[in-house]
Amino acid sequence: MPKPIPPRTRRARELRAASTDVEHKLWSVLRNRQLAGAKFRRQLPVDRYFADFACVEARLIVELDGSQHMEVQAAYDIERTRTLEAGGWFVMRFWNNDVIDNLEGVVEAILAQLELASG
Repeated sequence: MPKPIPPRTRRARELRAASTDVEHKLWSVLRNRQLAGAKFRRQLPVDRYFADFACVEARLIVELDGSQHMEVQAAYDIERTRTLEAGGWFVMRFWNNDVIDNLEGVVEAILAQLELASG
């Protein structure tokens, strides 16, 4: 009989399967240690949340926000960031259109934070 899948693992898998095109675009740069050799994971359960992308070694979380975050989720995002930072994580947030229009700039910002974390 197969071992039951924990609910948080199941939810993380669902979130990965439902990734947006923008998440796929950033993931294509972060996956397989392509960025400064850093190991990123997608939809990592952290505290009571799921981080879009996380590098455990650097304690870095990268979140992508669409237009719904502008008003509807602003308070939720503030509380989420506070909770994650209280747990020792550094949280970077980027708008989806930043990834679409300026992927190089987003990657440079993440790289700079990775270098700070390793220094």
